[in-house]
Amino acid sequence: MAELLNHITEVGAGGWILLMVAPIVGSFLGTIIRRTPEGRSVAWARSRCESCDTPLAARDLIPILSWALRKGRCRYCGAAIGWFHPGVELAACGVALVAVTVDGGPDAWLDCLVGWWLLTLGWIDLRSWLLPDALTLPLVVAGLAVAVIRDADFLFDHALGAALGYLILVAVATLYRLLRGREGLGQGDAKLLAASGAWLGASLLPQVIAVAALSALGVAGCLRLAGMPLGAQSALPFGPFLAIATWVLWLHGPLA
Repeated sequence: MAELLNHITEVGAGGWILLMVAPIVGSFLGTIIRRTPEGRSVAWARSRCESCDTPLAARDLIPILSWALRKGRCRYCGAAIGWFHPGVELAACGVALVAVTVDGGPDAWLDCLVGWWLLTLGWIDLRSWLLPDALTLPLVVAGLAVAVIRDADFLFDHALGAALGYLILVAVATLYRLLRGREGLGQGDAKLLAASGAWLGASLLPQVIAVAALSALGVAGCLRLAGMPLGAQSALPFGPFLAIATWVLWLHGPLA
């Protein structure tokens, strides 16, 4: 812990700015996570209390602080707000803290971009069993663009990774459907693995799949130990595990 604190104190101005903007980014991510699956506007619609529908003022939207000061209740009707928004804001802060701790330089901003993007996708899948094209496909393009900017020699490997990532999970999903007679993986999972390949390259795809699968099995085991009945028809969204695996491997410096 002392070593971590020493590292944080040595972070430059850019790192501190990143840590300060993280909760604001998290507030925006919470809006995306909640509204995108419902087809609601992210940029233009005003935030409202979900209980009384009262438009929220700026003082009601200060990340983490507004929720804490109001003790998790709406200022206008007193209804419980819940942990969703402060949870996403704290998670975004956690992404920034890890990025600054691992890199501590300009690369921490890129680490956060990837981490926040994957956090959003994973959380949407966890809540709605959806991985929207509006988020997965631009992530593929962004990964290829970063590969070109950093070193154009990486482009082929990363383009191949995107193609293989998509095709591998499409093949697995097709085989599962033929054998079991029901859907096991969605197209969104395939597109998210394509994004993983675009950012990490083809060589790291087996590691992404292995880490994601082992993480999913670990969570399933914990749920079983906690008393939740799991059977042949039980399912977990795979997107959160792909997102975690992708970011963990990204932090190891795939383009280093």
